[in-house]
Amino acid sequence: MCSIASLLSCRGLLHLGEILLCIVTFILSSFSPKPLHSYWIYCMFIWPICALLTLVITIIELFLIHKFILFLCMDWDDFTTGIAFMASLTTCTVAICYCVFYVCLVCVWDWLVAVLAILCCALYITEFVRDKCDSTRSVKYLAALPGTFKILEAYASCIIYISLTGYHTQVPLILCVVLYIIPFPIIPVIVMVNVMNSLRVCLPFNISRLENIFLVLSVVVYIVAAIIWPFYTVHNNPQPDDCPAGGCQWSFYFLVTFMTCVNLCLFTVDLVFTLLGICGFQRV
Repeated sequence: MCSIASLLSCRGLLHLGEILLCIVTFILSSFSPKPLHSYWIYCMFIWPICALLTLVITIIELFLIHKFILFLCMDWDDFTTGIAFMASLTTCTVAICYCVFYVCLVCVWDWLVAVLAILCCALYITEFVRDKCDSTRSVKYLAALPGTFKILEAYASCIIYISLTGYHTQVPLILCVVLYIIPFPIIPVIVMVNVMNSLRVCLPFNISRLENIFLVLSVVVYIVAAIIWPFYTVHNNPQPDDCPAGGCQWSFYFLVTFMTCVNLCLFTVDLVFTLLGICGFQRV
């Protein structure tokens, strides 16, 4: 069974545009290789992974497989809205990174890639806003506030990871890197369990209680990191006068400090809302 109408709908055309732009942007950027830096690797990873995810979603909806998925295990509308939100955040970040680090006044090729990256981000934002404004689509976890917090927490963690630099020679900073890593792998597990209804029922333990423990651990971890990282990087260390527009090591130190505080706030609000059981957060 195949639904061509889904492919020709506004949603289907958005998906086709996203896939095409992601692929074209990735191909064009690969013809202009840059120094092997974490931001470049991030750019070259996000475009193909977003295209792949959108392609899988498009194929599933084209052949109506999502009807069976909805019946068996997950809320498809909720899942795809969450993916659109995640893709909006990541493609927006990639567009900003590319414009800041790789575009110059005479780099015509890089300007072309930057414009395509911005258009790609705009399409994903359009899809997300359209999904959120559609009252016929269900909102259960990923598209609701609890799932949104998890996506933002994972996103902030990714920005921290790709910005980490200059920590190899200092033990306190290496400790911070370890602390940053601890909460991240647990986030997709919690998201997957909350999205997969059948999996949640089969678990031999209470996922909500585990989530509370995870949030407490994350808040403690980020409090420690928010004290140690800035103390050893930006404390009594003003921005150098010769720091270029594309950023110097101090800029990356500051960005990690800022995103650490952002993630600490996210985890703290997440924990408070969960303990109080408000705004759709489940309370044990």
